Amino acid sequence: MGLFSFFSKEKKETLDQGLSKTKESVFSKISRAVVGKSKVDDEVLDNLEEVLITSDVGVETTLRIIERIEQRVSRDKYINTSELNVILKEEIAALLAENNAGVVADFDSQLPSTPYVIMVVGVNGVGKTTTIGKLAYQFKKAGKSVYLGAADTFRAAAVDQLVIWGERVGVPVIKQKMGSDPASVAYDTVTSAKANHADVVIIDTAGRLHNKVNLMNELTKIRNVMQKVIPDAPQEVLLVLDGSTGQNAFEQAKQFTKATDVNALAITKLDGTAKGGVVIGISDQFKIPVKYIGLGEGMEHLQVFDRDAFVATLFEG
Repeated sequence: MGLFSFFSKEKKETLDQGLSKTKESVFSKISRAVVGKSKVDDEVLDNLEEVLITSDVGVETTLRIIERIEQRVSRDKYINTSELNVILKEEIAALLAENNAGVVADFDSQLPSTPYVIMVVGVNGVGKTTTIGKLAYQFKKAGKSVYLGAADTFRAAAVDQLVIWGERVGVPVIKQKMGSDPASVAYDTVTSAKANHADVVIIDTAGRLHNKVNLMNELTKIRNVMQKVIPDAPQEVLLVLDGSTGQNAFEQAKQFTKATDVNALAITKLDGTAKGGVVIGISDQFKIPVKYIGLGEGMEHLQVFDRDAFVATLFEG
């Protein structure tokens, strides 16, 4: 099975289906870019640049990819347009590798420490709470005990939604009344998780961006309070982005990386969009590993991101 040897058949099928719209869009655009051309020349490269930008890879990352291909054309003197997909696949995979995106460590891998605390951030509507529920499901399925903390106390719907996910997955949810101090909820969660020897703690947070100072202060307070119980918590600050929003996802990433120390990304809703190129651009621009991708509504449709499988799927004909 080559690149997919670690993948189950179901995971590969989910990846194929989830990226189908992006794949179809990219292939059709590349076909138009090289029509009537036998070799990769300046015109083909100009057309390819447009393909990548309109696929939401982003301008800076696109220019980086084009520069890499130009170097190969210069070195090899003649590159047939039929080779373009292979070259693109190789250069994008190399770019993702340089940015440490998609280092494979599945849910059943050993955790760096326990309790392993994940603080989840992101604006409302990106699939943040749903992603938390799916993470809890995957970790529990892998035999790990999980606690959830409902620290988005500004929206009753967020707390209720997390409670529903907790019941569905069968994991405890620590909550307080509406309007409570989010840091207090986080403190209660990690205290309870530590006392009960939990493996994973996932903390939901408020998805507000209208005041970056308040957001920064709130997330810093949550972090400081948790560190009274677990000194290195949170070991992971996971930013959830909606892949279907394309360039808006770049802006959200910019704002949240300024507000807190994000060290992992989850990009959701890739199944309903042709904008899957955003995964490549965001990884490259922010130098933060893409750790998870969302490829559908089902609990199994949140996958640990693997760059080789992603790129192979995107460009396999």
